[in-house]
Amino acid sequence: MKVILKITLLVSFLFIFSNAHEKYWLVDEYLEFNPAQKSISKNFVNIVSSSAVKLSVKQEKKVKIVMVYPGNQISDYWRRSKVSFEKRLQELNISYTLQDYFTKPGIEIKNQAKQLLQAIKDDTDFLIFTLDASKHSQFIERILSRKKPKLILQNITTPVKRWGKRQPFLYVGFDHVIGSTHLANYYINKTNSSGNYAVLYGTRGYVSYMRGTEFINYVSNNSELKLVDSYYTDFNKEKAIKATKQILEKHKDVKFIYAGSTDIALGVVEVLKKNNLTGKILVNGWGGGSNELKAIEKNLLDITVMRINDDNGVAMAEAVKLDLENKTQMVPTIYSGDFAIVKKGINNAKLQDLKDKAFRYSK
Repeated sequence: MKVILKITLLVSFLFIFSNAHEKYWLVDEYLEFNPAQKSISKNFVNIVSSSAVKLSVKQEKKVKIVMVYPGNQISDYWRRSKVSFEKRLQELNISYTLQDYFTKPGIEIKNQAKQLLQAIKDDTDFLIFTLDASKHSQFIERILSRKKPKLILQNITTPVKRWGKRQPFLYVGFDHVIGSTHLANYYINKTNSSGNYAVLYGTRGYVSYMRGTEFINYVSNNSELKLVDSYYTDFNKEKAIKATKQILEKHKDVKFIYAGSTDIALGVVEVLKKNNLTGKILVNGWGGGSNELKAIEKNLLDITVMRINDDNGVAMAEAVKLDLENKTQMVPTIYSGDFAIVKKGINNAKLQDLKDKAFRYSK
């Protein structure tokens, strides 16, 4: 019965996301079909990378902001995002109130629904949420049908096609496909394009598809590497440890284990270390937060794609400012931040420079 259920869930997941390119605009595609966005995006990137310029209008009331974040995980991405967002708001001299709700990624859908409903009831001005599980789309569509709150979707940079012109106020984050492609190219080169590998996903949903399935598709199309196993771990370190042990029992010849998040990567690292396989089986991080960088420095992790993390908090704050100044036309549909590739053995000074850049507000 459990096997049938597992197969049914997997088939449902594949059915939902097999046409992902039909459901979502990739960043380059969206800009190509909406050329006016190119100059808006370029100007906005300059604003984000520059020093803060204070709000030019007088506020009549405090801006009411609610965050519903899947931030209960080892990765510090969400916590740093909040810190950089608030510090930039303060530099911009924006008066605000912020209510934040942190949940476990992908599995506390009912709690998130309650928090979103409460945000609507409280007449919130800006709601910051994400899109991962399929049920998130239902919540988001209800919010988009209203004038308030204005919706910022974080950790997604691919506009949903069926929403047409009724898009969120801002998509913000670091493009999952771009990050995963960097990692795929590293593994292809490192393995001379051949051998076996395994993949550890997070939860069944948008992030896992974009980071995991798109990684597999790219590797399949550009190398002779063979996927021999994959598991869903719910972005949970303990589940990643269990999955890694099972992979090693069944496939002793894997050249690398692709990890879809920080928590997953640290689970893999723990198992490899205990089995004296560190450096013999490659493993990546995803995001380049503090815990990943420590693992890189200790030579426990081979590579990560490091988000220039605080830029996405700055982008959200600058979007709020432009709206308060009645310059909403200057807010792009998508803000996709930059990555840096960090490999084992990186020069300490270079790594410190990257930390200073990525964590300019949250360090």
